[in-house]
Amino acid sequence: MACRICPRNCNIDRSAAAGFCGCSSVVRVARAALHFDEEPCISGTHGSGTIFFSGCNLKCIFCQNYVLTGGALGEVFSIPRLAETMLKLQALGAHNINLVTPTPHRDAIVEALKTAKRDGLTIPVVYNTGSYETVETIRAFEGLVDIYLPDLKYFDPRLSQRFSHAPDYFDVAVKAIEEMFRQVGPMVTDENDIAVKGVRIRHLVLPGCVFDTRSVLDAIKERFGADCPVSLMSQFTPIPECTVKPLDRPLTQREYDGALDYCLSLGFTNVYTQDLTSVGRAFTPPFSDHVEL
Repeated sequence: MACRICPRNCNIDRSAAAGFCGCSSVVRVARAALHFDEEPCISGTHGSGTIFFSGCNLKCIFCQNYVLTGGALGEVFSIPRLAETMLKLQALGAHNINLVTPTPHRDAIVEALKTAKRDGLTIPVVYNTGSYETVETIRAFEGLVDIYLPDLKYFDPRLSQRFSHAPDYFDVAVKAIEEMFRQVGPMVTDENDIAVKGVRIRHLVLPGCVFDTRSVLDAIKERFGADCPVSLMSQFTPIPECTVKPLDRPLTQREYDGALDYCLSLGFTNVYTQDLTSVGRAFTPPFSDHVEL
């Protein structure tokens, strides 16, 4: 069957060849474990039950998890094993099941979630995405996903083309995020400040691109309001594989402070921030062809 899961519309039969995302018809998982480096409302005290899928339909040239984007790393998971892994993470005390870069594996994940929920999965499910999504794919998860963590990476199509080969990124991502809000609304937390439902938009401030951060924040306010939960991230980490300027250097404190000042000047009231100690490969978890869980 020709694949049209994401806006790339590869039309490739993934049983015969890999798509732009690098994925074939099988699901590969490179890590499944309790993860403590998400937002406090996601990681909490017990950790987020995070499943890192191999492959990516966006393939940003600066991605810290670049070892996954080719689609070949990781262990092949059947739908029953994926559902079982979700239940094992719940048994370990995870606050949620966190699906990282799930898009290329939409159909298998939908079936695994249905199975896991039938067999006793009760904790919230998180959809963790770069937001280069079709509305149809997001609709496939309605009633199965409780929390959406979408990136809104760029406003300027020149940047999204240069850094992610996707000049239509902003228009596509905004429509997908609007669908997420339609399903679950803005993020809600419980009495322990752990997320139980809703959307929080993430934006990574890129070196030399604070002008675009301002446009992204303007767009969020215009479309979703100043009370929209936002994570303004400083954790950009240069990788040796990316030599494109200005992404070959770290973000400066002045750049991040400028972005944060602008965010606050717009009246955003629910903002997670980071300091520059978040920069570094220590925040990138280990990935493997063999998953212990």
